[in-house]
Amino acid sequence: MKQLATSLLFLLLCSQSLAVTRGDVAPPWSGMDLITEKTVSFPEVLDGKPAVILFWATWCPYCKAFMPRAAEIQAEYGDAGVQIIGLNHKERGYGDPAAYAKSLGFPMIAIADADAIGDAWSIDFIPGLLVVDGEGNIVYRRRSTNLPAGSKVSQIWAGEVREVLDSLLGFEK
Repeated sequence: MKQLATSLLFLLLCSQSLAVTRGDVAPPWSGMDLITEKTVSFPEVLDGKPAVILFWATWCPYCKAFMPRAAEIQAEYGDAGVQIIGLNHKERGYGDPAAYAKSLGFPMIAIADADAIGDAWSIDFIPGLLVVDGEGNIVYRRRSTNLPAGSKVSQIWAGEVREVLDSLLGFEK
């Protein structure tokens, strides 16, 4: 039993060390945009500008709570070239990601069937919320939370994203 516990602890520590995190170069990918139906390639899509990366699913209450904040961030930083890149991850056939993405009503790249991308980026829980710089380096990754889904936690995350974007873009507060 002690050997099993030691082995499980070792695997847990090793898997955490393999997670894609702050300071890492984000893995490249290509996927179909649900809105434009065109292929999008990362990091080329960045065009030298930072982006907010959001792994989401239609059934996720945290994702639903964050989407209005994503719209606000897009409105605030879009003129600086910042994009919201949403990757549909862990959908499991529950919803209609294309209809949901189109219903949001703000400019967003929405990538379909992004489970393999999420796996490559070590996204175990959604929403996976990250900020990458213009070269595709991860500069922010959301930490886990015990807070319930809703306005409060989405505002906290949006504040963290804004701080990172302000720093990357040289904006003063």
